[in-house]
Amino acid sequence: MADRNEPLDRIKSRRDSALNALVSGVPYMTWLGIRFDRRGDELTAVLPFDGKLIGNPVLPALHGGVTAAFLEVTAIVELSWVAMWEDLESGRIAPDAAVPESLPRLPKTIDFTVDYLRSGLPRDAYARARVVRSGRRYASVHVEAWQDNRSRLIAQATGHFLMPQP
Repeated sequence: MADRNEPLDRIKSRRDSALNALVSGVPYMTWLGIRFDRRGDELTAVLPFDGKLIGNPVLPALHGGVTAAFLEVTAIVELSWVAMWEDLESGRIAPDAAVPESLPRLPKTIDFTVDYLRSGLPRDAYARARVVRSGRRYASVHVEAWQDNRSRLIAQATGHFLMPQP
């Protein structure tokens, strides 16, 4: 168990460092510009708008592949974050992007189904994932993405993942 007297700034720094290490381990996320806002153990993925993300310039609308990738990486990062949370909080692990062997292995996608609900507009998008089931070998995650209004989703997805074995 973590030290109850540990300074808050050290706790936040450890959590932020671990999240940064997790995200920096996937170059495609960096290329897309995806980042994560963390509040305690809750993550919100942010996909800042960039012209390279437009698939249909006539509308203009976000490319469907970008939307799907955004949802999938949100699911993978959330699943990894949940899986490593207890070890991170207890101090048993300390992922560091500069030390590749300290990074947790990411879950592997078994299948991923996306429901496109409306066109993604040329603006920032947000997503949150919820782990529906997580066992030692298999996990199921639901993800929702929106732009200006969380009640008006642009897409949602369900994914099944093979969990990394120790």
